[in-house]
Amino acid sequence: MMRVTVTDLFDLSHTIAAEYLLRFRDPWDALGGLGTCIEALGAALPEEQYLSPAAGVWIHQSASVAPSACLLPPCIVGANSEIRHNAYVRGAVLIGEGCVVGNATELKNTILFDGVQVPHYNYVGDSILGYRAHMGAGAIASNVKGDRSPVVVHVAGGAAIPTGRKKLGAMLGDGVEIGCGSVLNPGTVIGRGSRVYPLTSVRGTLPPCSILKHDGSIVSQQ
Repeated sequence: MMRVTVTDLFDLSHTIAAEYLLRFRDPWDALGGLGTCIEALGAALPEEQYLSPAAGVWIHQSASVAPSACLLPPCIVGANSEIRHNAYVRGAVLIGEGCVVGNATELKNTILFDGVQVPHYNYVGDSILGYRAHMGAGAIASNVKGDRSPVVVHVAGGAAIPTGRKKLGAMLGDGVEIGCGSVLNPGTVIGRGSRVYPLTSVRGTLPPCSILKHDGSIVSQQ
């Protein structure tokens, strides 16, 4: 059975939320208190390095934020990150160092590890994206089931892990590549270094170092 714990998916040396994330075994459990975590982290950031244009918003001086971008508290934008035109950061969002949040991309209750790119027309809600994960243009991390029932994470072999959350998007391990136009259904978990073909609907879990094709077949890269 694929392991889906915090330390299985993420290199915690690439986020300032490492200490917080280590409190949890299952990564989705970290989403419940994420806003409070970001407020505490922001209050401790060095004032000589971070600007605070509004209460609960912290932006590193080396970051680039377009005038048309909307950043709602609480949120942190790390060093050398780029927030492009019309990006909508809805609150409880931690953006690491060297990230790209692109045109018309919307983020909500989400952690982006360092080096993450969500550069073109993406929606990412109630999710965690690991170090250098990348979502192609138009890729979506859906966070609510059609029947509004609590999200369950389905693991290969038939096991189902109840999360107790009505809103849960995707957990993308370090280095994951999501093809353009793909939809990650609620509760999707993708292991480190895996890739998803463009225009693919993804459900359940994908093992690390794998490729998910259109027809649902999985090819190992190892």
